[in-house]
Amino acid sequence: MTDPTIGSLRVNGATLHYEVRGQGPLLLLIPGGTGGAASFDAIADDLAAEYTVATYDPRGMSRSTLDDPEAEQRVTEHADDAFRILELLSPDEPARVFGASSGAIAALHLLITRPQRLERVVAHEPPVVEVLPDAAEHRALIARVQATFHAQGLMPAMAVFAAGLKKDVDTTEPKAEIKLPPQAAARAEQTMADLPYFVGRIVPSFMSYAPDIHQLEALSDRLVLACGQDSRGELLYRPAAFLAERLGTELQHFPGGHTGLTTHPAEFGELLRKAFRAWT
Repeated sequence: MTDPTIGSLRVNGATLHYEVRGQGPLLLLIPGGTGGAASFDAIADDLAAEYTVATYDPRGMSRSTLDDPEAEQRVTEHADDAFRILELLSPDEPARVFGASSGAIAALHLLITRPQRLERVVAHEPPVVEVLPDAAEHRALIARVQATFHAQGLMPAMAVFAAGLKKDVDTTEPKAEIKLPPQAAARAEQTMADLPYFVGRIVPSFMSYAPDIHQLEALSDRLVLACGQDSRGELLYRPAAFLAERLGTELQHFPGGHTGLTTHPAEFGELLRKAFRAWT
């Protein structure tokens, strides 16, 4: 793995840790969950053969610190953080952006608010459950997760959350055992350290965000909606599938499930490269 150039960027209320590799047009990778910049280590070098690849830790995660550790988190501010990185690294040319999960929500808002700065966006399983016809059920799930988190703690809340995200129908097919790549396994400690912040601050804010579908329709030629091929039937699959149908665009399928970037990095990176090439 090539050592990246590391920098820090002051933004409103936070200091962002970011990393840059390669040369060429800017490709900004926005992580989801508690992944941080390190979640892209397995694909960043390969992508850097064609692009200037920028990754970063979202505010409040890992090495990106908040001025106020108790500050409320908003999609709008996280999207603005991504915009500030674009302005720093590609001030004169529009960029390509990939977002995963909560990072895909930030990418959608960035596309809506700063379309002139973006060449193309690939959004992998953005959990924008507010677009779904049964959104009220998912609001209730998020409320249960928060109530459990505050009353019983992290792991009981995660159990409630996981139960709400599972497939619509039970399957008797045994799941294949997935062995995480060494890099992913090594991140487990940092992932656990960031999990309370993610569950308590990111999940309720991001999963209550409703993108402007009419604006996305107008920008659909710049947007690729993607899901994991193993995610069918799960809640986190449905919003991207719903939006793709609504926008009249093809839903792209990537290897693995919601965390396919971690479990299938080589195949995932190759399909991501193809997704951007298809629009050039």
